Amino acid sequence: MKGIILAAGKGTRLYPMTKPVCKPLLPIFDKPMIYYPLATLMEAGIQDVLIIVPPDDQEQFERLLGDGSQLGIHISYEKQFVQRGIADAFLVGADFIGTDSVCLILGDNLFYGDCLRSCLAQAQENKTGATIFGCLVDDPRAFGVVEFDADGRAISIEEKPEHPKSNYIVPGLYFYDNHVVDIAGKVQPSARGELEITAVNNAYLALGALNVVTLGEDFVWLDAGTEDSLLAAGTVIQKLQRTGRYVGCIEEEAFCNGWISKDQFRALGHDLKKTRYGAYILSRCDS
Repeated sequence: MKGIILAAGKGTRLYPMTKPVCKPLLPIFDKPMIYYPLATLMEAGIQDVLIIVPPDDQEQFERLLGDGSQLGIHISYEKQFVQRGIADAFLVGADFIGTDSVCLILGDNLFYGDCLRSCLAQAQENKTGATIFGCLVDDPRAFGVVEFDADGRAISIEEKPEHPKSNYIVPGLYFYDNHVVDIAGKVQPSARGELEITAVNNAYLALGALNVVTLGEDFVWLDAGTEDSLLAAGTVIQKLQRTGRYVGCIEEEAFCNGWISKDQFRALGHDLKKTRYGAYILSRCDS
């Protein structure tokens, strides 16, 4: 399976912060936002990653992450010249996907929970069709909302409904088989001129090939798309890391997956030894 991070948003809702820097490069507490979705893909065992970036910002991403070899993974980049919605990621990344299945994650979405690794493994076990997640929120009107029948099966997904049929929304993490490229290619632009990911999910639903995994209330999902949610995300990460376990530590994910050696892991921490982040990595080397 391959992984795509859609990190090409202009972040206009965060102006003037995002005028000089792409939104996924903004900090969430102690690390760049892009670390969190990358860590999620790595936790899913994905080593071949495409980052879709704005036309003028690829160099900044490359300076931060390089080709991923220091993490035992491979990172490539594609530019999205026209923002056409989430589903456009499969068209921009069609050559990268090739004949493989794919996991797409949004560059401003953060996921954390004790059950995350098992949820990701469950999604990967579904070799045909699509697997998405249902996350419980207080106000679902700004998202794609999943409706379930009495047996807990998804029967509809509605984009930004005025009257939601449930409080379960679809966060920005999606697993698809290879048919997603053809399905995305047939999606027509919505009223707001975008290729909606909800249209892709509904196409799989119509085929009887959509699996929805619901996430418990103890699961943390953060969408850092506004100034308030950006601040809240940093505060949540700060509180979680006070327990002694870091969130979004890509070096630790690489080491735990066996993609780099302990010496390589220690060297990455040594490069950051003047920071608490680096001190954490070095402490994990000796634990």
